Formats: sequence, structure tokens, C-alpha cells
Amino acid sequence: MEPLDRSTIWPYDEQGEPREFHYQRFGSPTVSAAEDALGRLDGGTALLFPSGTGAITALVLSLLEPGATIALAAGGYYGTGVAFAALAPWGLRVVEFDQTGAPPDDVELVWVEAPTNPFLTMPNLEAAAAHPAPVLVDATVATPVHLRPLEHGADFVLHSATKYLAGHDDALLGVVVCREAAAAEELRSFRGRTGIVAAPDPAWLLLRGLRTVDLRVRRQTETAAFLAERLRGHPAVETVRYPGLGGLLSFDVADAETARNVEMSTRVIVNATSLGGVTTLIESRRRWEGERVPAGLLRLSVGLEDPEELWADLEQALWRM
Repeated sequence: MEPLDRSTIWPYDEQGEPREFHYQRFGSPTVSAAEDALGRLDGGTALLFPSGTGAITALVLSLLEPGATIALAAGGYYGTGVAFAALAPWGLRVVEFDQTGAPPDDVELVWVEAPTNPFLTMPNLEAAAAHPAPVLVDATVATPVHLRPLEHGADFVLHSATKYLAGHDDALLGVVVCREAAAAEELRSFRGRTGIVAAPDPAWLLLRGLRTVDLRVRRQTETAAFLAERLRGHPAVETVRYPGLGGLLSFDVADAETARNVEMSTRVIVNATSLGGVTTLIESRRRWEGERVPAGLLRLSVGLEDPEELWADLEQALWRM
């Protein structure tokens, strides 16, 4: 593993000038090592932030001016919309659109998700890339294992690195990967000035997770596909959503009470929020997202446990309803 450097300061050089690293707010060796690894994965210049939402906030504030409008994929991660709503007093506007088609005209940023969480639709990347505005793809669920959006015309890629990239539910981080070096430098400057910076310890844990991300994600994808097929055949399951890649799926049962009973009846699968770790998690999304999701929608983040053991746990929970 790369060494963990927790220093906040580094000495100037022999001429009394700052070296590459001089004060942690503007960069540090461990964070830089993680950024280099992330950049290689996605094929661009990566910048690390203290959370996925921190990355969202920094990018929007650095890229857009008051009065700008974002075209936001409908049905995507609800926290993105919440963050944008918090910026509404600064003049940020949002219009939602169906990302399987073309984005609307007269917007300053196109924001799609591959796939959306928890509805798991995939964007029309060709239509998005044809739009004159910059395009960001939130590829948290797909990961670079399944999709490298910069190769499809995107200008920015966002990951909640807390999820699959770090992969062990112990590091809170976000990353923006930029196609153009100039855009990355502008964002880097904004990050340093505003202090929306990642710390060395979670960056070091991210470096650990990146060593196994390909193996983990491919195993999670296989298991998710297996569970999705089994769920489609269960009489208590009304709808199954799975895009064919990644370790995230969602399914609907009859109503909110049924969903709550299922999530509280699993024995191997943990009833908790988040996704992308080695432990399989389940939760009713109605508690967080309200009426924007079906009352009986359950989100399942597949970990690394034995697939048959996971299915046996789901099956017994579904029969307990």
C-alpha cells in the first residue's frame, strides 16, 4: 500500500518556494495518489472531495453562475435534488427530464445518472453528448468497471466513492473526473479556496478499495443478476428493476407495511442505508424519498455473500409478510 501521510504542512524548497505539497488544503501525497488511480480508471483528471454531495456542490458552484439551469435526470438519487434545492437561494434552477431521451434546450448543465438510483434506468449518452451544454454522468452504480462516460462524450464523471470504489463502508468520499485538464484546474482552484477537500485517511482507505474494485463489482453483478431473476419469479414481488450491470437492484412488494416487514425480517442481509459495500443491504426507500417512489419499493445493494444464502434469506423474509 501507498504510505499514509497525515501532514498538514511540508517545508518549502531550498529557494524558499512552495513545493508540490505545502499545505493540505491545496493537496497532499495520499489524496494525490488516490486521484491518480481514479483518473486512470475513468480516463481523465480526478479530484477528490470529502463526500459525493461535497463533490456535487463544488462542481456546481465552480461551473455555474446564478440563474443557471440544470437538466436533471428524473428518478435519480434523491440527495442530488436535495443538494440543488439547497442552492436555490443562490439562483440555481433545475428541470427534470427523462434521461432515456434528449435533454431539454436552454440549460447550462446536463446531469444524468448511469443508472438512476433507485429506478435503475440508463441514460441516452449519445443524446446527452449531442447537447451543447456540458454533460455530467453520475456513474456511482455502474463504476468504471462497467462504464467510462468520458469515452461516450461526457465532460465530467461523478462518483460517490463511499460506495463501490472504496467498497467497505468505512470511507466517506466523492470524486469528479474531468475530461479537460483546464476544467480540472478550475475545479482544483475552487476546491482549495473553499476548503471542500478530502482528508488523507479516507483517501488511503479508498486506495485499498481500488485494488479489488474490479473483482468485487464483477462478483456483485453476477449475484445481483441471479437475485433479480429469482425475485421476478416470486409471487409476492410485483416489479423488479435491474439494468443488467452493477450490484444494485430494486423491487416492489404490495405496500409500505409489507416492505417494512420484509426489510425487518432478513437475517443475513442488513437493514441499513447506502450501497456498494461488501455486505448486502436492504431498505425501504419510502422513508427517505416519500411519494417520489412507490410505497412498496425496496432497494437491495448486493455484497459478496454466497448468492444462494442471500436468496434463502430474501425468500424467508418475503414469506413472512
